[in-house]
Amino acid sequence: MDEKKCTELLTAHGIRPTVNRILTVRALATAERPMSLSELEYKILTVDKSGIFRALTLFREHHLVHVIDSGGDGVRYELCLSHGRGRDGSDDDAHAHFYCENCHRTFCIDNAPIPEVPLPEGYIQTSVNYVMKGYCPECEKASSGSR
Repeated sequence: MDEKKCTELLTAHGIRPTVNRILTVRALATAERPMSLSELEYKILTVDKSGIFRALTLFREHHLVHVIDSGGDGVRYELCLSHGRGRDGSDDDAHAHFYCENCHRTFCIDNAPIPEVPLPEGYIQTSVNYVMKGYCPECEKASSGSR
């Protein structure tokens, strides 16, 4: 994703484009999977950890990133290419994720929408974290070869 597209995406989400924010969006856009803060820090060597974290916090507030808690190795961030929330308040780019218990990577499962769960009266949903756990094809193939 080039700088112009990063700027357009930030602006579409109501975020003022700055160099740090553009670099953070670009790093997320080119990532093959959701990334941790440490991975982003390693990928964006020109921005310190606090600058990346501030950008991610702002992105979360403006629904530009999904925050995924895999329950395994902490929180990961994924760029949300939609423009915010649907009419019902739900994230219109919400989808399931898969956490590999062997290699500790988190993968997007874009073709598996998060099912709607009816809540009892009085409960208000603010987010959904739908993560399946198991072994990715690469780890399964490696382990089956050793059997």
